[in-house]
Amino acid sequence: MKYAALVIVTLLLLAACGGNHDYSPKPRGFYRIMFPKKEYQEYTAGCPYTFTYPKYAVIEPDKKAGAKPCWVNMQFPQFKATLHLSYQPVTSKKEFNELVEDARTFAFKHTVKATSIDEGIIHYADKKVYGIYYTIDGNAASSAQFFLTDSTQNYIRGALYFNSEPRLDSIQPVLNFIKQDIAVMIKSFKWR
Repeated sequence: MKYAALVIVTLLLLAACGGNHDYSPKPRGFYRIMFPKKEYQEYTAGCPYTFTYPKYAVIEPDKKAGAKPCWVNMQFPQFKATLHLSYQPVTSKKEFNELVEDARTFAFKHTVKATSIDEGIIHYADKKVYGIYYTIDGNAASSAQFFLTDSTQNYIRGALYFNSEPRLDSIQPVLNFIKQDIAVMIKSFKWR
């Protein structure tokens, strides 16, 4: 009986190990992301600014405590992302300098998780739109921030956040897609 059980176990092991199976690990897969067609519309909602934004985005007033008039959130529902836009009228040179420094401080708070933070100058003299665009690489909570100003009376700050754990390898395709929309918004931005 022991001999029969040993033969059966040996045959099973040989059958399981037999054959020439080439095994290679499968690469990690990601969900397929369906990007909508790039179509834009004008935002003109009684604020001292206008811009073009994508039709698949939804703009809502900021409802958080302390939100001021003309603070809006551009929601990208299918990507679980929000571009927060905070408008501030400028009343003095001191206040303007503080707002610019605040934008820099908020961007560089991500240094802990960021692999790099690059600054790009925004300069559209014909429309009096100036500012700085911060590209934040790595697993930071915000991957893109900017501010726009006419340098005398108006200032707006933007910050893009995803409603998920910041893992750049997962959000990179969506981030690149939304950054194109932010570029269109900045290029079309006008003060009233």
